[in-house]
Amino acid sequence: MHTFLADSMRRHADVFTTAEALAVGVDRNAIGPLVRSGTWRRVRYGVYTTGEVWRRHEAGGRTHRLECAAALRRLDRPDVVVSHDSAARLHRLVLPRSVDAAIRLTDPEHFRTGRGYRISQASLPPADVVVHEGLPLTTVPRTLADVGREWSFIDTVVAADDALADGRTTPDELRAASLAQTHWTGCGDAARAFTAARTGAHSPHETRTRVALLAAGLPEPLLQQAVLVDGQLVAVLDMYWPEQGVFVECDGMVKYADPWRGRTPAEVLWEEKRRQDRLLDLDLHGVRVAPEDLRTDWHGKVARLTTLLDRGQRVAPRVRTTLWHGGLRMPHPAATA
Repeated sequence: MHTFLADSMRRHADVFTTAEALAVGVDRNAIGPLVRSGTWRRVRYGVYTTGEVWRRHEAGGRTHRLECAAALRRLDRPDVVVSHDSAARLHRLVLPRSVDAAIRLTDPEHFRTGRGYRISQASLPPADVVVHEGLPLTTVPRTLADVGREWSFIDTVVAADDALADGRTTPDELRAASLAQTHWTGCGDAARAFTAARTGAHSPHETRTRVALLAAGLPEPLLQQAVLVDGQLVAVLDMYWPEQGVFVECDGMVKYADPWRGRTPAEVLWEEKRRQDRLLDLDLHGVRVAPEDLRTDWHGKVARLTTLLDRGQRVAPRVRTTLWHGGLRMPHPAATA
């Protein structure tokens, strides 16, 4: 590839234009054969990438990045940024199944709808924009505030919890993003979802379970509580009510079908049984909730939890619990500095 086109791809998130190709001597009639052979890939009218780059993005489920880059090149407006669903996709936030493939952009001056894209008009303070993988995007808090005005309550809480879980945003940042959009259409929906978001839900299933428990009238549990006995870690509980010694564990198939640390599914099952026995020995009692339980046996799970909580069971004095790694999926860099 000509060095000029390679440089353009580096500066424009892996895409280049027809005009740039012609400028380095590519014959217009040669473009079609290059595309048909797979050497080039047309991303949008007048905007291309190489077949190799496209296939690499396709393998990683990341072609939307190239589509956004191509849309920005066609529009050629310096103040337009990737936003809403598209920014959520590029930030790797948890997306609702209902999200389509349309490119979402924001422009401070104009709104517009075109083939495969939609531009919203809204203010874009510099603090709300970040360059991510070569593209100007709204920041994670701003993106969550934008989609929170359009997505359902539970979808927004799931995405916010997931971003909080690995430190991509903080509760204070979410509050600030929500306040900055006061009086915008749907701002109340985003604010309610942010109020319900918590640091410590490590999967969408954990978020949905917690929200369903609160909707059923149960008290709010502590999240990611490490059970320690004589300084030794026994378990990290997804949800825990310390005064009653009651916990909830959220089970998903991935734990057993795709175990980590080189374990077999049988080894995972055995370790889970041993862990459960140790918790029972400590007079800690709980309920396991699988995703299908939220749809088929939820009333039974709630009734069982209510019975356990109403017993007011006392926990053995030697049991101590503490928030594990600040509630994050992995220790935050600042915590280990």
